[in-house]
Amino acid sequence: MTDTLSAQMQDLKASLKAKGVKYALASFVDIHGMGKAKSVPLSHFEQMMAGSELFTGAALDGVPQDISDEEVATHPDPNSVMILPWKSEVAWFASDLYLKGEPFAACCRGILKKVLAEAASMGFTFNLGIETEFFILKEVDGKPAPVSDRDTLAKPCYDLQGLLDNYTWVTEIVEAMNSLGWDVYSFDHEDGNGQFETDFAYCDALKMADRFTFFRLMVKEIARKHGFFATFMPKPFANRTGSGAHYNMSLADINTGANLFYDSDDPRGCKLSKLGYQFIAGILKHAPAICAVIAPTVNSYKRLIARGSMSGFTWAPVYRCYGNNNRTNMLRIPLAGGRVECRAADISSNPYLGAAIILAAGLEGIRDGLDPEEPHTENMYKYSLEELAEMGIQFLPRNLSEAIAAFASDSLSETVFGTLMYNTYIQFKSQEWEDYHTHISDWEIQRYLKFF
Repeated sequence: MTDTLSAQMQDLKASLKAKGVKYALASFVDIHGMGKAKSVPLSHFEQMMAGSELFTGAALDGVPQDISDEEVATHPDPNSVMILPWKSEVAWFASDLYLKGEPFAACCRGILKKVLAEAASMGFTFNLGIETEFFILKEVDGKPAPVSDRDTLAKPCYDLQGLLDNYTWVTEIVEAMNSLGWDVYSFDHEDGNGQFETDFAYCDALKMADRFTFFRLMVKEIARKHGFFATFMPKPFANRTGSGAHYNMSLADINTGANLFYDSDDPRGCKLSKLGYQFIAGILKHAPAICAVIAPTVNSYKRLIARGSMSGFTWAPVYRCYGNNNRTNMLRIPLAGGRVECRAADISSNPYLGAAIILAAGLEGIRDGLDPEEPHTENMYKYSLEELAEMGIQFLPRNLSEAIAAFASDSLSETVFGTLMYNTYIQFKSQEWEDYHTHISDWEIQRYLKFF
């Protein structure tokens, strides 16, 4: 550690100590984007920041190591520090993983940083905002139920009564987010009973991925404190809408910060620049493979259907297409223009891997000068299969097996993930599908046991 870095660490340590921090968490994520960590007393802060904390990858999901391999080490990012709002004597750090003194090839955060460096070499900063949808529930007779007994509407979206019934804990989450400087500008009751959404300011993609990871931890802990539980399962109820994590994306000039996706004179009327359209075209080209990462579970594909909610449509994309301010497309350009929203991403996704592959696809579209053709402004749910075929509109993957097959066959996947994580991801997710496929469900028992 250089003298300058040591001085910076001393200043950071002193600042944390002055705020009452006693312990620091050197945290990283597994293949699911779930946080893992070791806790270090502040007296050992310098050693932790220099990579003293070692982890056996073989003990974790999707960290491609044998039990005999050397441990990976966390190198915390000092710029990522967040003091836990619900436990202020603990500070959290997002970390990069190293192996034998070099960046670990299968580090999720490192994979995103590699693509961000590619964007930087092209003169871009990748800005990202993630809409966080989730359920807060209680257990009633061993089954999940909304916290409020009055949260029973068939169309509960924006329900004021439901929001106020949950005011205590939902505002505690919002205040915790704002205490960290996230600038929450809206929160509401979503379209499922017991479902909520928080919207907060966008930032650069690495910082947003760190915040998204921390957010899931924070919401779970605050809900637990009140005697409830939070779930980030994409589709916990068959007859309710699922939980998305829509990616709102734009590229900015790396020097000036100017939004490069905005064009008020856009002839297509979406207020999007040619660069933005090229970015969209790259994503559409690789959409099936991208889905394997941003919709990463068996359950994810029970959300990506046109119908399956008491309130009517699911609001989730089904087809490989884009449009203007139209929520039936995979990619939407909101009314104000200047950004692209990917609606296929769900709340269970690993934000580092998801941001990495979708950015890489968009950059390819820019490099190759691709064009996505004209936007779809109509309700895509209403077309017949024959009409969609005539227009050349394809389905997104309809289950995890299709998505993983697309991921495996797309050369972009290995380019972004690297060979080690690419092979691990395919192996791990293929096994997840196989485990699901061979499981005997309650539906099968009820339908077939006494029928045949």
